[in-house]
Amino acid sequence: MDSSCICRRMALAMMVDRRGEGTSQDRSIDGGESGMEAARRVLEQAAGDAPAGSLPSGFYDAFVLKGIRVDTAQPGRLLCRFTVPSRLLNSGGFLHGGATASLIHLVASAVFHTAGAGSSSPLEMNISYLDAAFPDEEIEIEAKVLRAGKAVGVAVVELKKKSGKLIAHARYSNYLAPSSNL
Repeated sequence: MDSSCICRRMALAMMVDRRGEGTSQDRSIDGGESGMEAARRVLEQAAGDAPAGSLPSGFYDAFVLKGIRVDTAQPGRLLCRFTVPSRLLNSGGFLHGGATASLIHLVASAVFHTAGAGSSSPLEMNISYLDAAFPDEEIEIEAKVLRAGKAVGVAVVELKKKSGKLIAHARYSNYLAPSSNL
């Protein structure tokens, strides 16, 4: 499942109420799951154990996300835990920068949905790599929406060690597509 599919699923889950219209941020949909619950479900679903053959267009996203756990989903905030797997290591034996960027992109895309934003497209990502994460090390990934305007959203994402030491700090901007009246 690719990131645009993840975003579409979250947007659909959060925008459809019992009549098939309206929006939801932190309230439940049809007495069911809230926007935060939908963000959690879709991220964890993408991180599931589906075989690679069943995910041809989004294999890489599933490859990176496999094993992510969503601890907290609040309006404008996601807190995830992730144990660094050997499949995401570089030749130096620590978490690859590209895998770090993918984790940031996917979690940042998801956090906009907890703030009630619909589908979106990435505009800019700036990452400061500050420390290494090693195999089997549990890291924390926290994403916060700084602003979700009419057209542009800005989030910050931090990857931290259990000790609290920063692994990476990112600023992520998204174009927030206007909702359709169709």
